[in-house]
Amino acid sequence: MSFPELTPTSKTSPIILPATGSVSDVSASLAINYYGDSVNFLAGASAQVAYTFKRLGGDVLDIEITAKNVYNNYEESVLEYSYIVNLHQARNSLGSALGGPTGSFNEKGELTSGSEGLALKYPKFQFDYAFRIADKFSSEAVVGGVEPIYSASFNTINDKQDYDLQSIVELSSSTEVDSPFYGLVGNKRVKIRQVYYVSPRQMWRFYGYYGGLNVVGDFHNYGQYADDSTFQVIPVWQNKIQAISYEDHLYTRTSHYSYELISNSLRLYPIPSTVSPNEIWFRFSIESGDAYATGSYDSGVNGINNMNTLPFANLPFDKINSMGQQWIRKFSLALSKETLGQIRGKFGGSIPIPGDSISLNASDLLGQAATEQAALKEELNKQLDEMLYSKLAEIDKAFVENTDAIVGKAPMKIYVG
Repeated sequence: MSFPELTPTSKTSPIILPATGSVSDVSASLAINYYGDSVNFLAGASAQVAYTFKRLGGDVLDIEITAKNVYNNYEESVLEYSYIVNLHQARNSLGSALGGPTGSFNEKGELTSGSEGLALKYPKFQFDYAFRIADKFSSEAVVGGVEPIYSASFNTINDKQDYDLQSIVELSSSTEVDSPFYGLVGNKRVKIRQVYYVSPRQMWRFYGYYGGLNVVGDFHNYGQYADDSTFQVIPVWQNKIQAISYEDHLYTRTSHYSYELISNSLRLYPIPSTVSPNEIWFRFSIESGDAYATGSYDSGVNGINNMNTLPFANLPFDKINSMGQQWIRKFSLALSKETLGQIRGKFGGSIPIPGDSISLNASDLLGQAATEQAALKEELNKQLDEMLYSKLAEIDKAFVENTDAIVGKAPMKIYVG
């Protein structure tokens, strides 16, 4: 019995990396296909096949990965490069971008709405973050700021010591249409910032024969009015009496009213009476229940608030220069080593053949791949850290100072007229 002669379509395994790639096959082979529309990316991914084939010794020994694996590793390398560079740029520009318009993205990371190419723009520094902090401190210190400060007053009642300022403001906000804070309070808490009153008129100005005192409101100065303006020399004992009178005046004629404020409840000291100030004024602000509800400058800004809301899409492949391209090639090669190591590791370290076995280097490939990837990322991050705008400012400062030191050694010419 004769056996039929086999005519296989190929004498080599289909799971072997070819010597070259094909531009036409790249786009359909990509898992994410972010850069499938870039002609330069397709050419780069195709060329990466030949680069990987040569670096892994495809001329000597079969490489058990496909061109599709290389295409996807190349795309992952570009996306990883974009990720690291965008993180660096986020550190550069976040402070000036806060509060600006953000964007929307699809599942690939492509920007579907918002400012295009923001990751490639040099930020216009506004110091908005520092200004917003300063505005809040200014409001608290009552020296400016952007938070509205209102004022109101109420009349004291004889023998009533405690007054609920929260209730007074809420009632005024709901009933007085002409009030500047009409309808703004509701159940929101008000923050009392200052309490003051006007002294009774009889205390505003007082001249005494022996007192030598001039009181305007609650501001005292020792106005020395000589006896009936006769400009006579006053004996020392009279000055002693005047000093005693001045000290006694502080406790007798000048108001010493004070207050205690606990949870917007005001307690006056001493208990109001017929001789007490009949009107108490206070200044206050209204706390918002939701600081970011309106999107106004006063209460919050809708827009960029952290790195996540920056409208940064992946870097356009055409904007990656030669340094970035070389990093991508090396990182893609390391990923291909990792892929090859994982495949060879499934064979248990060796492949049996008639009379012998072939040892595989899966562990070596995986170790090299991990080390090379970590080194490439570390090198890129280190270089980017040295190029932060804050670092560049330090370099410029040192350059100017060194230049001044050099110029300072140059002799100055003497002008002869």
